[in-house]
Amino acid sequence: MVRLKEFYGNVVVKDMIKEFGYKNAMEVPSLKKIVINMGIGEAIQNIKVLDSAVNELTMISGQKPVITKAKKSIANFKLREGMPIGCMVTLRKNRMYEFFDRLVNVALPRVRDFKGVSGKSFDGRGNYTLGIREQIIFPEIDYDKIDKIKGLNISIISTAKTDEEGKYLLKLLGMPFRD
Repeated sequence: MVRLKEFYGNVVVKDMIKEFGYKNAMEVPSLKKIVINMGIGEAIQNIKVLDSAVNELTMISGQKPVITKAKKSIANFKLREGMPIGCMVTLRKNRMYEFFDRLVNVALPRVRDFKGVSGKSFDGRGNYTLGIREQIIFPEIDYDKIDKIKGLNISIISTAKTDEEGKYLLKLLGMPFRD
C-alpha cells in the first residue's frame, strides 16, 4: 500500500471526523484525481517542443500524457482548430498518492525562495490548482537534457464540498500553505 494512502486511512480520516463532526468515515473528503497540464504555445511553430514536453511529463507522472489540441482557431496567434498545443495526464488511485507525496515532500521544497503555496487557489468546491514555473524541480528531470524550461499546472480534485474542508484535507496530507 502507498505510504500516503495508508496515512490518509489511519490519521487523516480520524482528524477530519473530529474537526468537522462527520457521522460516517465515508463522508470524509478524499483525493479523487490529480490532473497535470502543460500548455505549450510554442508548439505552433516548433512541434519538437511538444515531444520533449510529452517525455518530461511522462517522467514526472509515470504515465503517458495525452496531447491536447486547440478547440478554436485564433488568427492572431496563427492557431488552427485541431493543432496540438499541449499535453495533460490524469492520475488516479495509487499513482495519484505517489505523485502527491513526491510533490509535497521532494519537489516543492526544491523551489527557489519557497515560503509555501497560496491558500487562495481553491475553486469554491474544495479543488486546488497549483502553477509551477519550472519543471526542473522534479528530481526525475535531468537538467542537462532539457532544451527549455516549461511550466505546468497541477489540479488536485477532491471530494470535499467546501474550500475549508479541501484546505484542511490538503494541510493534513502535508501541503505547505503560506498562512
